[in-house]
Amino acid sequence: MGQMEDLKLYVLVVEQGSISKAASNLRIAKSAVSRRISILEERYSSVLIDRTPGKWEITKVGLDLYQRSRALVAEFEEVNEDFTSLHAQISGPLNISIPRDFGLNYLRQKLFEFQGKYPNIKLSIDFDDRFVDLETENYDFAVRITAQADNKHISKRIGAIRRYLCASPEYLSLSGTPQNLEDLQAHSLLHYGNTKRGNWTFQTSNRKEKSIKFSPIISSNSGQFLGEAALNNIGISILPDFIADKYIETGQLKTILPQFSLSPYEIYLTHLGSRRLNRRMRAFSSALELEQ
Repeated sequence: MGQMEDLKLYVLVVEQGSISKAASNLRIAKSAVSRRISILEERYSSVLIDRTPGKWEITKVGLDLYQRSRALVAEFEEVNEDFTSLHAQISGPLNISIPRDFGLNYLRQKLFEFQGKYPNIKLSIDFDDRFVDLETENYDFAVRITAQADNKHISKRIGAIRRYLCASPEYLSLSGTPQNLEDLQAHSLLHYGNTKRGNWTFQTSNRKEKSIKFSPIISSNSGQFLGEAALNNIGISILPDFIADKYIETGQLKTILPQFSLSPYEIYLTHLGSRRLNRRMRAFSSALELEQ
């Protein structure tokens, strides 16, 4: 057994939390696994796992070796997978986090097409608006919609989202159409987020920024819900194009204050900087390039 195989075995033992469980997983004798751990400890002149009677604990050196070996083993296995199956169909697990409304409204068809093209990839998709931690959670990619890329990780820009200030014709007929930003304060405003105070920033025609602060009548972390609230004549909201476009085209929503613009949000496909992209990750990255 080579040194890489020893490290793979050690990573498995730590993750299983037991030599016997690792042995069962590998279908080899427990004594064989224990012997390989002892050889590793001799090689590095350190106790990696305290296995005194009644105790099983990873030492500080053992934890450091595990953390560094885990990344090395993953890299080795991905290189091995890429080149031993170069002409085989792309397969394996792919775990992705996608903002809920955007994923269900805009990316759904892209995801169906990707699965149809790569039927042996096992997609696990978490539709959630929370900001996942790529360093501690088991995601290959996170799709993020933001004004600024995440500089901590590798972020590939795959598109942009336009935003509109809009309301239903019925609401505007009953409450009046705002003529300037100050007029918005007298209206029922629907805000994306979970804060008690809203803050909308607009750009004037000469690129100057103007903001309004307000107490929203409804706050929600669902753009879809806010869009439906606007359709039901409840108030004025800022909505992304993937929700608003179809309603604006049919006249169910009208845009307001066209002399002011809202900065578009960028869409990024983000992954750990330390993570080498395997074949299925590269395939997904290529498939997710959106129309601009």
